[in-house]
Formats: sequence, structure tokens, C-alpha cells
Amino acid sequence: MALLCFRSPLVTPLIFGLLLQAPFTQPSTITQPNFVLLLADDLGIGDVGCYGNDTIRTPNIDRLAKEGVKLTQHIAAAPLCTPSRAAFLTGRYPLRSGMDAINDYRVIFWNAGSGGLPPNETTFAKILQHQGYSTGLIGKWHQGVNCESRNDHCHHPLKHGFDYFYGMPFTLISDCQPTETPEMDRAFRRKLWLSTQMIGLITLTAVLGRLTGLISVHWKTLTCLAGFSLLFFTSWFSSYGFVRYWNCIMMRNHEITEQPMVTDRTTSLILRESISFIERNKHKPFLLFLSFLHSHTPLLTTEKFLGRSRHGLYGDNVEEMDWMVGQVLDAIDKESLKDTTLVYFASDHGGWLERQEDKRQLGGWNGIYKGGKAMGGWEGGIRVPGIFRWPGVLPAGTVIDEPTSLMDIYPTVVHLAGGSVPQDRVIDGRDLLPLLRGAAAHSEHEFLFHYCGVHLHAARWHQRDTGAVWKAHYVTPIFSPPGAGACYDRGFCPCFGEGVTCHEPPLLFELSQDPSEAKPLSADTEPLFDTVIRRIGRAIEEHRRTLTPVPEQLSVSNVVWKPWLQPCCGTFPFCWCDKEGDN
Repeated sequence: MALLCFRSPLVTPLIFGLLLQAPFTQPSTITQPNFVLLLADDLGIGDVGCYGNDTIRTPNIDRLAKEGVKLTQHIAAAPLCTPSRAAFLTGRYPLRSGMDAINDYRVIFWNAGSGGLPPNETTFAKILQHQGYSTGLIGKWHQGVNCESRNDHCHHPLKHGFDYFYGMPFTLISDCQPTETPEMDRAFRRKLWLSTQMIGLITLTAVLGRLTGLISVHWKTLTCLAGFSLLFFTSWFSSYGFVRYWNCIMMRNHEITEQPMVTDRTTSLILRESISFIERNKHKPFLLFLSFLHSHTPLLTTEKFLGRSRHGLYGDNVEEMDWMVGQVLDAIDKESLKDTTLVYFASDHGGWLERQEDKRQLGGWNGIYKGGKAMGGWEGGIRVPGIFRWPGVLPAGTVIDEPTSLMDIYPTVVHLAGGSVPQDRVIDGRDLLPLLRGAAAHSEHEFLFHYCGVHLHAARWHQRDTGAVWKAHYVTPIFSPPGAGACYDRGFCPCFGEGVTCHEPPLLFELSQDPSEAKPLSADTEPLFDTVIRRIGRAIEEHRRTLTPVPEQLSVSNVVWKPWLQPCCGTFPFCWCDKEGDN
């Protein structure tokens, strides 16, 4: 789209004439719109009213869809937070930047890990910063903090193009709420506790045996055994015993404001910061990336919304997030920015089906789509809400049933801001504006590849001439219990190993006819089966030739807790502060 980046008496009549043209048929004359990008956390596509939910109330998100464009095949590049958000920020599949895992540690696990979004990656925020935008990130980051020292901030939002950051450098987890059952690495922690108790019992038995004369063992040996017991306990409890202090922190730019965070006021502070950013930057182009902590466990919900929904705490939390969306939209209207602001709403991946406590369902719902969070192939893990609103530019009330990706935000935003995408690397996203405006009938994505970690689980082919959307599954998780639709016995579905099934030939579905992926096709039932499988196979080979080796940001050595990298507002290990409370 041509962008006018200058003003002169000669072009004023032209601009006036263009403004009088019918909308949606002529390019917009707004050279640098504002951008408000709203990204929910763990929200299922079935949790939103305009996507079919008739019990959870989301009037503000629904209003965005009514006033803008709703995408029905909006796909996350990964089914978990860290890799999906890396793809969103860079417009690239996460394995291109090393932000997807070859092991079971598929997200950033500690603020004090050394992995994160590499400094050589160029985010859309960095490009917009160079285009004169004020750029702000409010809320969740989850892309790492430091590399080699406590204050190098090599992965920090301010190193990736954001002028202002307020929020969590990590992600919200149940450990942040003292009254909730710990969530982080729960099974591994149980094993560590059991091992500690066994070692301690062996040590105690040996000491009692020596004192009673039943066991002939030197005191030096007992001392070494006791020392080993203490060392083993200290080695893991120094990290896992203080998760709330190490991971549940709030920052403003590089300064830690709460350690640990005070969860009772987190929602109000994030909303206040978001509105304040809009008010401070209303006279110049701005990018606000509001990265919600909703609707991730422990589902922080203010008292005003508790008990209001028909879906327990999870529904209350979603309805509060919708209210926050409304408050941000009201702030845009109040500053008369509605017609010059592109608003986008999505979720980072599908809802977490396995997240339950007792009989409470604490994860989201993915509607008619099979699977959920952590499942890289099934639609429920990667198909998410996708809504754009830009009055006067995008046609209101439009529904587009074409394959699109969260990675598409990158080139779309960059081109509208008057910038250029990097030419020295592969950008997997595609500019959505022609599709959103109705100037293009089809998505530019002929193929999309669906990864679980670095393992390719599925691929889809949009056969534009027929409208068919073929999807081949090469690997699928083994649901537990069988037929349950999720991995309830594990908590997460794995990407490889004994917990998955490899398919040869692959499972094939035609999503335009079978969006729930309920009836796999075969050579006997589908005449084009072999042709489709061969075509998708060639596309995968071509895609793999574009991949180059990069350092693994989520390797075990990068995700483990390193005390010398721990962000701390005091003198380590005495890390405690509440600067928001002091103010």
C-alpha cells in the first residue's frame, strides 16, 4: 500500500480528493496509524461470544468484531506462550530464532535463565521505533531477561524496540498466588521432595545405627552423608523453594517495582498503565502492545467480577479481561483516536484443557476444535480468535475464512508504519491489509507448518482454486485417558517419545468440510489422497531448505536457574520490594 509521508500545497488537493472517495476501495491516506495490539493468554477460541460462546459475556470483544474484521482461521505459530510470542514479535517461525525446544522445556522457565529472544532478532517494535513511533509493552513478556550478568538485560523488551515496559518479565503462574497450589514443574518438584526425604531417611538411619552400635560406620562417612543431604536439598530448594520471589516480579523499564508481585492490584495497575500510555502519546504515532495476564492461571480476578459468570473462576476472569478491553477502547474514543487507530485482538494459543483443580476447570474451551494448549498439530491448540478494527479503512462486520497467522501482524504493522521488513532473513508472515480491505480474495499463505517444539507435527495446504484446506498430521499426541481429547494424566501433551504416535501415511483432513478433524481421509475415501500428500510433502521439503542452524535458546543449559542472573531489587539473595505500595 502506498503511504504518503510528506505534506506540501501540491498534494493537499489530492489528499482531500482521496478522503472523499468511497472507503474500502481506495488506499488509506493515514500515513502512520496508531496500533493497539491486544493479546490474551491461554484464551480458547470457544471462550469468546463472537466465536460461538453464548454463556461467557464478552460484549467489548464482540463489538470489535462487529465494527471490524473477524478471522476464522487465525493460527498461532506454536501452541505455547514463549515460542508463539517470539513468532508474533518477529514474524518468523520460532525455530528460526532458536525459540522452540528440542526437549521438554518448551518455554522460558526462570527469570534467571540465560535463554531468550536473541538480540539479533528484529521485532516489529524495533522497526516502528525507527519510524518515529512511541512503543510500549504493558503486561506479559516471557521472552527472557539477561544473558551473562544480572543487569545486562539482553533479552529485555527495551532491547527489542520498546521505549516503555511495565509488567511481568516472566508469566503468571499459580506460584504467584500464595493461596494456590504450586504449578511450576509440579511433578519434578514432587520427585525432588521424595528424593530429599529418602536421602534424609538414609542419613538418619545411619546415624541412629551408629549411635546404637547396630551399624559399624565411621563418623567421617556420616558427616559426608549429612553434608550431601544438605547440599542436595539446598541445590534445588534455593530455586524451587522461592519461585514466588524469583519469577513473580513486576518491572517498570529496567526497575523492579514489586518482588514478589502483589497480585491483588496487578489488574488495576496494568489497566492504568495502558490508558496512561495512550494519553501520554496521543499527539504522535504510537504502538501499544497490551499483553494480558488473563486468562492464565491462577486467574487473577478482582472482587468486582468474582461469581459473575456461569463458568466459575475462569469465566469470571475472561469477563474481566473483556471489561479491560472496553476500558482501553473507551480511552481511545476519549482521545478522539478511534479513526486513526488499528486495534487487533487475539490469543497466543489455544485453551489449556488439562488445567484443573479438584472439580474446577481452570483452563479454556476451544469450541468445536480438537485438542488444546501444547498440542502443535490439532486445531484446538493453534486456532485462535483474530479480530481487526480500523473504522473507515476496514469494512465493518466482515468475516474472513482464509488461513492467516499471528506472524502476519509483523509485516502488516511494519508496512502500515511506512517501514520495510528485513531483507536479510526469512519472514514467514504476510501483509494482511489487502485481505482485510477486500482487495485480495485469498490469503497469501498457501502452506502453513505446525510445530510442537522443533518437531513438525502437521502442515496445511490451502488449495486456492478449489477452496479446500488440506491438513496432514505426521505426529499426534496419545490422549490419556484414551479418547479424552487431551493428556489429563500428564498435564501437557508431549511432542515426541512414547507419548506420541507417528503416522505413515499421515492422517489427512479437509478442514473446510471437517473443521473438527473427526474423520481422517484415506486413499479409499479420497481420490486426491496421494496427490495431496505428495504436494504437502514437497512443500515441507522446500520449507526445511530455508531453515538454518541457530543456538537453542530453550536448551537445558539456558533454561535452568542461574543465581547470578536473578533480577533482584535488593542485595541478592535478599530480594524484596514494593515500590508501588510505597507510592
